[in-house]
Amino acid sequence: MRETVFSGKEQTNIDKANKGVTAGDQDVGGCEFNLLSLCRSPVLHGEPQDNADFLLPLGSPPLPAAAASSGALTPELKSTLDKVVSSHKVVLFMKGTKEFPQCGFSHTVVQILKSLNVGFETLNILENENLRQGLKEYSNWPTFPQLYIDGEFFGGCDITVEAYKTGELQELLEKVMCS
Repeated sequence: MRETVFSGKEQTNIDKANKGVTAGDQDVGGCEFNLLSLCRSPVLHGEPQDNADFLLPLGSPPLPAAAASSGALTPELKSTLDKVVSSHKVVLFMKGTKEFPQCGFSHTVVQILKSLNVGFETLNILENENLRQGLKEYSNWPTFPQLYIDGEFFGGCDITVEAYKTGELQELLEKVMCS
């Protein structure tokens, strides 16, 4: 089955049957390995923040109350984000959820990760404005989605698509998932 996803101005096709990626009619890379899926379903964790429920991956600490009253990256929010990104091998901060992305760029990254059979956590930044603003400062990256691999910021949609096409993303994920 072939799915078409869009990243910026470029159309990318993900062939789910053979995990190949094409740009237009040109094959730009495939993936033959099957990574161990470490995905755990997210659960509602912590108290509502500013009348918005915030989903954290299972076992993550709740969002600090101080983050709800501040628009900046507080020490408490930074500590929580450090724990979230270091406790999961692959984390995607996105608009929406992996089951229902609410932005084309988020959808593209989700489809790439799914096509690689990678277990990954997602956090919906639309449900907490303080988290959304704090993450921009935390990563020094102004847009979403934001992909973290092995505790490090990897990039947004365009970087992820390019790394997928070149095979860099598959190599990195294979190395991280096997460690």
